[in-house]
Amino acid sequence: MLETILYALVFIYGIIVGSFLNVCIYRIPLKESVVTTRSHCMRCGYKLKWYDLVPVFSYVFLRGRCRKCGDRISPQYPIIELLNGILWVLTFIYTGINITSLIYSLVISALIVLSVIDFRTFEIPVSINVYIGIMALVNIATDYEHILTYIIGMIIVSGVLYLMYFLSNGRAIGGGDVKLMAACGLLLGWKLIIVAFIFGCLYASVIHILRMVISKKDHMLAMGPYLSAGVITAMWFGSHIVNWYVTCLFPG
Repeated sequence: MLETILYALVFIYGIIVGSFLNVCIYRIPLKESVVTTRSHCMRCGYKLKWYDLVPVFSYVFLRGRCRKCGDRISPQYPIIELLNGILWVLTFIYTGINITSLIYSLVISALIVLSVIDFRTFEIPVSINVYIGIMALVNIATDYEHILTYIIGMIIVSGVLYLMYFLSNGRAIGGGDVKLMAACGLLLGWKLIIVAFIFGCLYASVIHILRMVISKKDHMLAMGPYLSAGVITAMWFGSHIVNWYVTCLFPG
């Protein structure tokens, strides 16, 4: 019962933070402040009241329309809120009730913002990578005796990607992807960031090809969402995957 209550609280905080993520998704590419400017209707400019900003429920109550002008509100709002809440709960379930789960959850929120922005603009904001790097330093402070693992993690994948970036003049991989892997490597350590990169590439190779087959169109590849999915996979299951791999290599 206590765990159920805790997970419910995690979900509530997750959807609240998810509401802020929507603000970041819209404003960061426009170089607008995510703090000082009040939330408003994109069409009529109506300044939203507190009761218009209750995550998920306000959207349902207003039937997906602006209270003043009646213009449709993007379903992205409740989707991102629910997604963030669900991913937070899953993170605490898979990685336990501890400070690492909290750090991972906050990073996952940043990865959601990064993924949507990169999918739309093919750019990864530097500010998000800096934020992930800061969270990585907080995580290292809680596990300082393994600092070398995290430092190696920062360079082991990003170093290879940077070489690809340099040799191809940015055609093979984006600079934002290199920075993302560096920040996430500092967070996860060298073993888990390798797992994250492998799964990110697998997700990209399968999902991106399916997108092109289904739509019958060529699509420019934004690696941010797939790398982010790989990072989340490593957060949740990376240690189990590494242990399974080592057992297969050295049975008995």
